Amino acid sequence: MEPGEGRPGVAATLRALNAALGRPAALWVKESGARNLRHRDFLAPRAALTAAFPGGQVPADVVAGVRSLGGPGVLWVRGCQQTPAGLEVQVRRPEAFRRLLGPSPGPAPAVGQSAGWVLLHCPALRSPAALRPRHLRTLLLADHLAQLLRTQGVGVCLVPALAEEGNREVLRQLRVDWPSGSAGSALSDATSALKRALGRSPCVTGTATLPEGVICKVHLKSFVEQQGLVGYDPNLDVLLVTEGKLQSLAELQQAVLQGMAGGLGNCCSIVHVVNCEDEFQQQQLDLLWRILDPGTHTTLQKYLVCGPVKVTNPSSPIGADQYFQLRKRQMYEASVMKYGELAQDEAWTEVIDTLTAAAIRFEMLSTAHRSQLTLNLEDSSISTKGTKSGAFVMYNCARLATLFDTYQRAVEQGMYPPLPPVSELNFSCLREEGEWLLLFNYLLPFPEVLQQAAELPTSSKGIRITANTEAVCKFLIQLSMDFSSYYNRVHVLGEPLPHLFDQMFARLRLLGAVREMFRSALATLHLPPLSQI
Repeated sequence: MEPGEGRPGVAATLRALNAALGRPAALWVKESGARNLRHRDFLAPRAALTAAFPGGQVPADVVAGVRSLGGPGVLWVRGCQQTPAGLEVQVRRPEAFRRLLGPSPGPAPAVGQSAGWVLLHCPALRSPAALRPRHLRTLLLADHLAQLLRTQGVGVCLVPALAEEGNREVLRQLRVDWPSGSAGSALSDATSALKRALGRSPCVTGTATLPEGVICKVHLKSFVEQQGLVGYDPNLDVLLVTEGKLQSLAELQQAVLQGMAGGLGNCCSIVHVVNCEDEFQQQQLDLLWRILDPGTHTTLQKYLVCGPVKVTNPSSPIGADQYFQLRKRQMYEASVMKYGELAQDEAWTEVIDTLTAAAIRFEMLSTAHRSQLTLNLEDSSISTKGTKSGAFVMYNCARLATLFDTYQRAVEQGMYPPLPPVSELNFSCLREEGEWLLLFNYLLPFPEVLQQAAELPTSSKGIRITANTEAVCKFLIQLSMDFSSYYNRVHVLGEPLPHLFDQMFARLRLLGAVREMFRSALATLHLPPLSQI
């Protein structure tokens, strides 16, 4: 009986391999380096085997069980042998190509997220001044995370609505998908209700001799101690409540109520995406909301904190708009150096704008959000060639578009036949090292990369959480490097000779899947794939 079908995955295969060894510990690792992939795909290292089996020797019946491995989502095993490195497994590669490149069995159910929805709050948008790079980092992170969550089937609400016209333009240029609007009567009513709740709270002191514009004082420290809350800044003490603070809470409160009424469900996790410099102020509002609106949603508040943004050699403090215009000029000049003088038309303007948005998003999001980010604004800091840049990713995406456009034109001219159905393709023709690398390191784990990047441990203790959103940019950069290496080495569209067509068709099917993967990953960054550069 043949092993189970279905789209294979890394996690399912590792679970099956560990189960085959009959040990609870995770003994197997997936190989990723080109050198090791020449002769094995998975390895149970010798040190792990020594701890699990007498003398490190795996019994013959256990090895036989690994060889006959199967089940839904599991890669089929071609060979298993014990070597000085450990127990090595190589999978059936033509079958892996067929199962991953064949017709999709349909979208897999979202995993890894608990029931409920997420409200992502980006306080930086409430600043009356122009956005700074540190604010932009939190906003791009929230925008990216929202899209990642949606790909996993999680409902998302974004707060606050965008009102500042100047900020709206730079965010449009960066392709940020954020709701806009103005405060309505419902918000005014909610603010008034919170003001009345202040009058009933035991944490509020008298309103005499207060500064102008201050409604009252609220003792936060005593509330934190009474509630036994952990993770809050020990310097939190007395908060001077203003109308603006109550409006901010009212907008959060209204967003929660609207999400529940709109069918997202009653289980809402609130995540404040803030820069480390703004976390203290948000903690003040967080506690005020808990005091005035005790309920499940206010007790589920978490913080996704971005590290500081250090700008090198600034002549003066730089705003998000200036930052975008600087990078746009640098991208234009770098493109002129590579391609010669560019046509001043709408098509090239769109390309440069997209490359600039990609450069900024990758610059802001490739570093783990909790780490410091350094922005080098020198002209030499941006390039269309740098392998760590968003422009490099977009360039390789465009190369794929050009490849398929060239192939299609050749088909129309009668040079090549149309691409046959996948059932007629011979994937045993894919024997080049780079082909297996693209499938095994990228196409195979891609759904799990997206799922892990979207995971938010909102049920964890404490108020801070972390997300692995940088994984998507890093994945795209590494994919671009390996694809570029393969594409520079292999002529996909060869001579129009019938005996070469099988290999060409199999390669086109592989690269078509790579192109779709590029598009899906870039969509989580709201970046359109470029058809040419």
